[in-house]
Amino acid sequence: MKDTSKHQGLRNQLANLLEQKGITDTNVLEAVRKVPRHLFLNSGFEDYAYQDKPFPIGAGQTISQPYTVAYQSQLLQVKKDDKVLEIGTGSGYQTAILHAMGAKVYSIERQLELFKATSLLLPKLGVRAKHLSFGDGYKGLPNFAPFDSIIVTAGAPIIPKPLMAQLKIGGRLIIPVGGENQVQIMTILIRKDETRFEKHEVGEFRFVPMLENKN
Repeated sequence: MKDTSKHQGLRNQLANLLEQKGITDTNVLEAVRKVPRHLFLNSGFEDYAYQDKPFPIGAGQTISQPYTVAYQSQLLQVKKDDKVLEIGTGSGYQTAILHAMGAKVYSIERQLELFKATSLLLPKLGVRAKHLSFGDGYKGLPNFAPFDSIIVTAGAPIIPKPLMAQLKIGGRLIIPVGGENQVQIMTILIRKDETRFEKHEVGEFRFVPMLENKN
């Protein structure tokens, strides 16, 4: 669990690269400089941890490339102490970025293997998520709603209605929408009132699929 000055230098280079690629939110860039991505990967990938690439993390899942993490995080427009629901804890890297940005993170993971590993790892790294849950991301966490924002880190064929219902008025839902084996469209949903949502589509991405009724 070492984090050296060399790793810090690589993080600075990565943050500079992300800035060149269009990430302008200083809160996001500072979080990238702070969070040791190499500790969220299998040690065999450590030398590649600060490249802008995704890597496998087990259970058929991946850690998203840093640009994707930063892009989604920027779209959330996180303010300090915002309640953020993350669908798909995965490696915990996105969770740690949101925590470093000052969010109170509630996160759901549907793969038990990853949930167990990440539940152990995050506290060791000083990442204090408000709540980690093993369960179905399509259902969200109604007992903790409403949320200032919701981030989905897997490709969903539809926008789940329970997640829309758990968003505060004025809140933002960031979700890649599209079927399995398709390019997904990164979608922003802003809740205007009890029944109205404003929708924006902002680019194509590829995510692992969000599976329903996994548990």
